Amino acid sequence: MLEIISSVLDGLLIGLIYGLASIGLTLIFGVMDVVNLAHGSVIALGMFSLYMFFGAGLNPYISLLPVLIIGFLFGVLIYLIAVRRIINGPSLMTLLSTFAVSMIIVGVGTALWSTSPYNANIKTSTLNILGYTVTSARLIAALAAVLVTFALYYFLYKTTLGKAVRAVSNNREAAELMGIPSQQILAISFGIGTALAMLSGALIATMFPFTILSGSVYELKSFVASVLGGLGNPTGALFGGIILGLIEGSVAPFIQVSWTNVIEFVLFVLILLFFPRGLLGGRR
Repeated sequence: MLEIISSVLDGLLIGLIYGLASIGLTLIFGVMDVVNLAHGSVIALGMFSLYMFFGAGLNPYISLLPVLIIGFLFGVLIYLIAVRRIINGPSLMTLLSTFAVSMIIVGVGTALWSTSPYNANIKTSTLNILGYTVTSARLIAALAAVLVTFALYYFLYKTTLGKAVRAVSNNREAAELMGIPSQQILAISFGIGTALAMLSGALIATMFPFTILSGSVYELKSFVASVLGGLGNPTGALFGGIILGLIEGSVAPFIQVSWTNVIEFVLFVLILLFFPRGLLGGRR
């Protein structure tokens, strides 16, 4: 029983990271109806960004701030170059465009770092919580995910710019008639989604080894979490990530780890069949 509870607790903590990663994906979809296939590569880029800052002597958790800033600027650049001109075209165009961005990131990353595994080698300690042992890296990463999620919620619902993002998401044409510069809002939204993806990658890098190809695994988990919570619903995406983490933690003591992904994607298909808007509803 102790092993099961510890595994579930670990699953909850890593599920918060999954939720943060899926928020970036679902925010972009919710605002502009773009399925961002560069999401996984951006997560991997966040991993290597933290690795480089840490290697330069910067505290890994202080490094999260420049990773966020770089992620935002990189997201705006992706939008302006690869998405802006085709955003009103067929969905296939944006899929191919973001997939091309993903391939560029992977290609450049492979040339710079190869596909060998890297490790940030961050010193971690263990904490005893109600008799259960957790690593400080997982706890800090989970707390960071929660804080960033609350900050995003405050931004979207309490600030003028956040309300403009929601207005463009609900009805772009009506928002433009009210004087909201939709192109600027779309660029900012893509930047925020990319920044969250890079941040989640940086947090993952504090816990696990990684390669330039590691992002694909978390991209798939982000899709599952987003569908669980309802595509376009950032709050739902967080809870979707938590559900995903709890599932992983619950089954880990009983089956081989290789079967976990099978269970997750069976769940993914079932949700699509019986709850196409997700467990918490779609775009909000």
